[in-house]
Amino acid sequence: MALLGTVFTGRQSMAAEKIAGPVAAELIRVIDGDTVLVSAMPWPDHHVTTYVRLRGIDAPELKSRCPAIRNAAERAQSTLTSLLNASPVVALSDISGDKYYGRVVAALTLADGSDPAEALLSAGLVDPYRGGRKKAVACP
Repeated sequence: MALLGTVFTGRQSMAAEKIAGPVAAELIRVIDGDTVLVSAMPWPDHHVTTYVRLRGIDAPELKSRCPAIRNAAERAQSTLTSLLNASPVVALSDISGDKYYGRVVAALTLADGSDPAEALLSAGLVDPYRGGRKKAVACP
């Protein structure tokens, strides 16, 4: 069967495959500075609720023991919440699976065409992330 431009045979995994998109989605809630919960609409009259990690960024952790890191995480989460509350319908693109947390990784585009991940990067609230092991952050 041909799927996503690749031929799959038997029980071959699709975990490494990507979907170009766009897939329309509605915001349910912001989880943290780089993850949201959405109701995606990949097919007419079908809704899939899923967590989406924003492609290309890494936000500080809300559960950090360090007060300064938690504060930075709250600022990133608050900014992302403001951006998405102004545009609760988004488009997901460059969609792939996330091997650890049962979510997808995708680029988000707001209704006005802007990229919230880029806005967070420009504001210095998140770090760029291209995969691999994250750098350890010491408490300032």
